[in-house]
Amino acid sequence: MAGIRDITNVWNTVTELDLRPLREQAEGGVRIAVVGKAGSGRHALAEHMRQDPSRPGNKTASPLLIADLEKAARLPDVDLVILLMGVADSDDHAERRLVRTWLDAGLRVFALINRPAQGLDTTGAGLTIEPWLNWGKRNVLIGPVEDVDFLLKEFVPAVMRLLPGHHLALGRYFPLFRVPVARHLISDTGFSNAAYSLSTGLVEVVPILNIPLNVADTFVLTKNQIFLVYKIGLALGMPVELQSYISTFGGVLGAGFFWRQMAHMLVGLIPGIGIIPKVAVAYAGTSVVGNVVLQWYLTGRHVSKEQIRKLYAQAYATGKVLAPKLRRDQKRLPAGRKKKTSRSQAAVNQPAATQLAQPARGGTCPNCGKTNAADAAFCQYCGRSLAA
Repeated sequence: MAGIRDITNVWNTVTELDLRPLREQAEGGVRIAVVGKAGSGRHALAEHMRQDPSRPGNKTASPLLIADLEKAARLPDVDLVILLMGVADSDDHAERRLVRTWLDAGLRVFALINRPAQGLDTTGAGLTIEPWLNWGKRNVLIGPVEDVDFLLKEFVPAVMRLLPGHHLALGRYFPLFRVPVARHLISDTGFSNAAYSLSTGLVEVVPILNIPLNVADTFVLTKNQIFLVYKIGLALGMPVELQSYISTFGGVLGAGFFWRQMAHMLVGLIPGIGIIPKVAVAYAGTSVVGNVVLQWYLTGRHVSKEQIRKLYAQAYATGKVLAPKLRRDQKRLPAGRKKKTSRSQAAVNQPAATQLAQPARGGTCPNCGKTNAADAAFCQYCGRSLAA
């Protein structure tokens, strides 16, 4: 595990960062309206959203606007409207009118058709499903509100997709989202660090550039891991004070230095070939750091050294598969073209946007204005994408 010097280095890095935007994003909340007729399941859904199934004792009283159809025509400014309907309700004219009204007002709308767990028959009496599916399959779900597995597998990802800028607040205020948000953050940051490591690794094989890029690389990867720890903590409802994170997880972050130094050594010994293990190490180290925090939340205990080794081995294997794909995709990108990705773009002061590494334009960061290596894809100082 890390020593006092490593933990001190982590703290010094933290003091150079501005984490206020993340804290404000998490504490700013998310405004959600749950609308439906009596018996639609709106109150049951609200209760599920306020409880973490992984830790049933974790409940919140977070505000939700729960409204019937008559009061929902003039909703206040909300971030998302969740419309609840039952399959037994044959008259959905009021719901259709409301959806048109909400969409015209620029609101995000999501429809959840509550059906019994035993199955659904769309041929008999009751709600006609097809028009709702034709309206937008990505904005309509059919399933039992009382089934927590359905909510975790279908409902939670759908809401997260509709609210990409509110993940921290979703987890902090609505515990149903906590573990999925944490896992998304871990995957997203691991992907981002792998892409960044690849972009700088292609330059590190040039001996004259090796030392300064190693220093910058270490700073950016560490910074992104600190961001990850803090974001996961915010999403899991942990305190906002930085000191609590350093005292609890500083050793894990410090240990990350070992993995990165091992990666740099591999690159130096095997130029060209060593880039793949370097990217895998960047991904694995980030994944382990995030999972240590998540496991602490789920169990109340720190993971053992043996568990860390197993987590690292598993993540390293995933990183080795990811690295060649990233490299192939990077080579395919035309100069100046932006690679589209299905992953959400990072917000201000979050780690580099989750897109594949791509050629920079001029090496000047559009976010912080500092000059980077000519072919770096991510800023060595703030971690943001350098692509136009």
